[in-house]
Amino acid sequence: MQEVKEEHFYNIGVSYKKADAKTRGKFSLSKENQVALLELAKEKGFTGVFILSTCNRTEINGFAEHPYQLIELLCSFSEGTVEEFATISNVYKNQDAIQHLFNIGTGLESQILGDYEIVGQLRQSFKLAKKLKTTNAYLERLLNCVLQASKKVKNETKLSSGTTSVSYAAVQYIIKNLPDYNSKNILVFGLGKMGKHTCKNLAEYTQNKQVCLINRTEEKTTEFVKEHSSIRKSVIENLSDEIKKATVLIVSTGSDKPTITKEHIANNRDLLILDLSMPENVAKNVTDLEGVSLVNVDALSKITDETLAVRKQEVPLAEAIIKTHKTEFNSWLNHRSFTPAIAALKLSLENIKNDEINFQKKKIVNFDEDQAEILTSRFIQKITTQFVKHLKDENTSVSQSLQVINKVFQS
Repeated sequence: MQEVKEEHFYNIGVSYKKADAKTRGKFSLSKENQVALLELAKEKGFTGVFILSTCNRTEINGFAEHPYQLIELLCSFSEGTVEEFATISNVYKNQDAIQHLFNIGTGLESQILGDYEIVGQLRQSFKLAKKLKTTNAYLERLLNCVLQASKKVKNETKLSSGTTSVSYAAVQYIIKNLPDYNSKNILVFGLGKMGKHTCKNLAEYTQNKQVCLINRTEEKTTEFVKEHSSIRKSVIENLSDEIKKATVLIVSTGSDKPTITKEHIANNRDLLILDLSMPENVAKNVTDLEGVSLVNVDALSKITDETLAVRKQEVPLAEAIIKTHKTEFNSWLNHRSFTPAIAALKLSLENIKNDEINFQKKKIVNFDEDQAEILTSRFIQKITTQFVKHLKDENTSVSQSLQVINKVFQS
């Protein structure tokens, strides 16, 4: 008889908890590399894989016989090594991996507690995997449960109250550390999601009317400034000239290599650079220049305020919501795994019943077949119900129990 194979769901990756921005940058995956990785995973026969790559983490969620198979995929498409990964990584398996994904989706794992931007990133990551056909029913159901929990946490708790994100922290840093910040020239370079949020936060939390925006794709800048008339647009060719005019440079480009180097910055002048990119897009040696200070994602994420104190009090409520949705997912998962075995058990018992009734009909005079049918059918129902209760029990090893059922009743 073929042995029941137990599937393992893993989450492997690096995050801000163990890896600094520079190290995370080595393991970050560009959109192109994410696509290439998923295509290779499909070729190699992985049954379900998706990637989450943000400024704070790069993780692969998927099924494998051993986590090393997923680690190898990550290292093949990033600049990090397996040896380096081993020292700063997280590897979660089955229920721990499920819990980790719930924590991420509800903001409990965010570098800034309750940061809700991760939800959109999670959706986009799964959408990409689905488009490339590397998802399965398990991942689909799990993501739906995670997103339902996330929505409930957002609506029914204060875990995401106020506005606290890296883009918000950047603006708060300027407000707290730059005298007369409303009169300073601020240059935003890069119009991805982070750049857009930064521009919006500058408009909302400051009265600065001297914000300039540059993006490598000029059309995006043109469209954005149509809706935000207080922001001036410039072009990539004028980057160095615009930096000369600026007191603050906010970099939110999505490049694999530095987009701002020493050559862009004039000497002997004060310039505050906030690098919101991952991997970092500002060359470290810019700080060799007199008057230039550089602040990265990790430093910005340390900014705390009263909002975070309120959020921490909401963690138990969020955890209770997660528990409900996680239980719902596990019920579905268990039912999905044991339904075929219970059906096979019931069929086996039905065959035994029919054989026994046919045997007794020949032996017993005036044998009441109808009564026997009612009685034995009730026995079968009670036996299968008992097995289902056993399999649903939290302390039950479902895979071991299914192997026993298969061995006893399908041999």
